[in-house]
Amino acid sequence: MVGAFSFARRKEGSDAVLPWPQVNPGDDRCAELAIAEQGWSSRFAGSCSRLHSPHTTSVVIGAESAVAAGMMSRSLPTRRGLQALVLVLATSYATILLYQAVAQRQWIDEVNVAEVSRSVIVEAPASRRIISEESPPVTPPVATATMAPYATNLDDVFISVKTTKHYHHSRLPVIIATWFQFAKNQTWFFTDREDPYFQNQTNGHMIDTKCSSSHNRRALCCKMSVEFDRFLASNRKWFCHFDDDNYVNVPRLLKLLDNYNPREDWYLGKPSIPSPLEIVRQGPEPQRRPQKVKFWFATGGAGFCISRALALKMTPVAGGGKFITVGDKIRLPDDVTMGYIIEYLLKKNLTVVDQFHSHLEPMKFLNKDTFHEQVSFSYSKGSRDEWNILKIDGFDLKDDPKRFKSIHCHLFPHVPYCPHR
Repeated sequence: MVGAFSFARRKEGSDAVLPWPQVNPGDDRCAELAIAEQGWSSRFAGSCSRLHSPHTTSVVIGAESAVAAGMMSRSLPTRRGLQALVLVLATSYATILLYQAVAQRQWIDEVNVAEVSRSVIVEAPASRRIISEESPPVTPPVATATMAPYATNLDDVFISVKTTKHYHHSRLPVIIATWFQFAKNQTWFFTDREDPYFQNQTNGHMIDTKCSSSHNRRALCCKMSVEFDRFLASNRKWFCHFDDDNYVNVPRLLKLLDNYNPREDWYLGKPSIPSPLEIVRQGPEPQRRPQKVKFWFATGGAGFCISRALALKMTPVAGGGKFITVGDKIRLPDDVTMGYIIEYLLKKNLTVVDQFHSHLEPMKFLNKDTFHEQVSFSYSKGSRDEWNILKIDGFDLKDDPKRFKSIHCHLFPHVPYCPHR
């Protein structure tokens, strides 16, 4: 203020400093406010117009112009800032609307896609879907998967054939000439006497069990015990037992085992009785009261297979010769003892496979068109010299009384000695 008034007085050309104009107390307050504001505010301009000096009035008017110019220069960027802010808000709002529309449509596409786990399809509830009337409904793609079956190699199987010295020459030659040729390294013959001739014929696959040559239950359990222990030592995945009166369709056996995982508990075979076997055994101590026990068993005359997983569970009960002890306890043959251990003691069920056949069945009723599907065949001779054999064309009955050669050539006509290959 002092500088402004001094400047106004000197504009008239006088170097003398004029006395300060007289102002009232209100004008002094105006000056104080102006200095406090540190700028040419509108309040200072309006209040200071009451000054009495005409020179001062002109200076105040000039101040009003300066203040107005300052207000205009300050208000201009403020308006532009407001415009920019409005533009940013509008753009943000439009972006949010667009994102909601796109995200919502994408969410609908995702929840409509079915989740497939093997054969179970889980679909989103209809209440959560948005159905458009303008566009036709789109069927979501459904993924399907098929579990690959377990592939069984010939080396995965341990095939045992129970025989005796009495049948070496009457039963083994036809087996060696037919299906044994398809599984030379996997098939072992368990007998009760050393036989150098057949040891040579089987490439060293004759095993002397040191068991009795009789057909009583203890002798049978003795041989089965050796078979079971030899399988455990082989580290193979399947134990398949057959008798020396069985023809084994080796390719069909492998195909059957493809349907089962050897890491699981499997007892595959066919019973020879229409209902579970019921026996009476001594109960647990201290009462030791007799109790009835029921269980199924696969007949050994048709053949049966046990997975390695199940065999390992049987080891504490049947391994290391203990199979004979169990047979002695229930006083039953080898195949029945096997069923007792698996079905009753281990609580594992028999899986019935109708493609196993024993001499207890009438072979002539098997359909020729289904021979390729069967796993095993058998034969027997009745009391009146009547043969229970397959009804099939092929070799003469004198050359092939058991029909093993004929069924072998029927299944595998490329074999060199087959007459109609």
